[in-house]
Amino acid sequence: MSLLVVGLSHRSAPVSVLERASLSVDAKVKLLHDTLAAEPATEAAVLATCNRIELYADVDKFHAGVAELSTLLAQHSGVGLEELTPYLYVHYEDRAVHHLFSVACGLDSMVVGEGQILGQIKDALALGQELHTAGRLINDLFQQALRVGKRAHSETGIDRAGQSLVTFGLEQLAVHVPVGEWAAGKRALVIGAGSMSSLAAATLARVGVAEIVVANRTADRAERLAEILVASGTGVSAVAVPMARVADELTRVDLVVSCTGATGLVLSADDVLAAVSWGAGGLAPAERDEAGAAPQAPQGLRPRTSAPQTPPATAGRGPRAGLDSADVVARLAAAVQTHGRLADAGAVRTISGAVEPDGCPVGPDGRSALTGVDASSLELHGTWADQGEAAAQRQPRRSTRTKADPAVVRLALLDLAMPRDIDAAVHRIPGVRLVDIESLAEASADAPMAADVDAVRGIVAQEVAAFGAAQRAAHITPTVVALRAMAAEVVAMEVARLDGRVPDLDERQRAEVTQTVRRVVDKLLHAPTVRVKQLASEPGGAGYAEALRELFDLDPQTVASVSRADAADPMNDDDPGRAS
Repeated sequence: MSLLVVGLSHRSAPVSVLERASLSVDAKVKLLHDTLAAEPATEAAVLATCNRIELYADVDKFHAGVAELSTLLAQHSGVGLEELTPYLYVHYEDRAVHHLFSVACGLDSMVVGEGQILGQIKDALALGQELHTAGRLINDLFQQALRVGKRAHSETGIDRAGQSLVTFGLEQLAVHVPVGEWAAGKRALVIGAGSMSSLAAATLARVGVAEIVVANRTADRAERLAEILVASGTGVSAVAVPMARVADELTRVDLVVSCTGATGLVLSADDVLAAVSWGAGGLAPAERDEAGAAPQAPQGLRPRTSAPQTPPATAGRGPRAGLDSADVVARLAAAVQTHGRLADAGAVRTISGAVEPDGCPVGPDGRSALTGVDASSLELHGTWADQGEAAAQRQPRRSTRTKADPAVVRLALLDLAMPRDIDAAVHRIPGVRLVDIESLAEASADAPMAADVDAVRGIVAQEVAAFGAAQRAAHITPTVVALRAMAAEVVAMEVARLDGRVPDLDERQRAEVTQTVRRVVDKLLHAPTVRVKQLASEPGGAGYAEALRELFDLDPQTVASVSRADAADPMNDDDPGRAS
């Protein structure tokens, strides 16, 4: 076994790098094909989630394999090799097995113990099987990883150490309020209809939201998900809407969960700010005042129409003209007085008015644009100043999002996409609370580890040892089979020679002689073959197969043909369905 894994995850790379290095379905397919086309690799699989990108391969050369797999990851992820290299990790042979088994058990997840990773491992295996890039080693490895993960969840309390990403995200939104109590009666919008979005929708229905609106670019998938929710028996009301209705729905919902495969923002800060402003006091864009006239949008905001305007390519990417500076500053300053501070979330994108050359909407003296504002509110100016350098450098920084009182949150947003669907700057909007992958990573890092984690680590260690022993033993099996085939051929030749020398033997005598010779050969070979399998299953035992071939002068081609036949026999493969 020469298993190699090269990858990066939330443990090795900042969210900003993971966002840019995400792989589309087409990119995963191309990556697998190119990996097999590379000289060092004979089979491969890619595990790509919102928190990790890992390329597994069976290679015949370690250093060449590391170089080739790293180059391919950089090429297909869109991040240059020089920039990507500091965040890559490499595991080889037993350490690679240990890594995947730990991932399958949820030990390496952002939320320890979450079970969704098992479905993602299963999908990775299915893709490798579909593309014929998964051979004997990858099939055995991933199927065993699924079984190890299921064993960890059934034999330990690892589930108590963490929750699924969706549940954990909802808990962060609820802020010390039981999720069921917080979600009861709420109207939710789910953007996307893939596996994560479907899980989110099912979780929302289970915790008691009153209505779920599903928006997806493919209408059929949205409608199918809505139908499943209605038929789930939870009592939730569910409808599907086109993506063009998202802006309108934002004004009517209390909670948004978004997880799409989009490469750009799905919800810009302008979208959320407009929705919250329109929704304040229960007004929707289509409602009119007592005189029959449409209500005026807050100064500096664009009124919404039934079809949302396409955000510009630079939406949410930095300071932008178009909003009245004094109005925005006054509004944010008022929010500072109400909430104490608009804390810096490490986001480099913000909603602001036209900026001065130095990037700060406040005058050079730091006060001119805030005339009449309490001096304590000028802390906001420091926040902008802090953001200026971060915006220029785009360096990740630790989030300090304010723990807003859930009672005053107008719109709760859960962004589970990678790259992100929702502009991180929306957390600055009063009445909006955003939880995304970055904040979930920080929250889970501070969570206490459950005692069951140690038990799971013990299971992983046992399974890694057993898997390695089985693989090493399987490596020598073709040699043992070839040895026994050679012995059977010698017996047949000697019996035929005996027939020529003693032609008067009857059938009973001939059969007895033949059986006696076979028993002698079997007894002579039994102890050596059993012992060599035991030795081969131990670390460093790979050389025993070669020694056996040399001692008995076995034809390498015969051994290779046995290996090929063994790999091609479907009876020797585990049923993939058993891993589901």
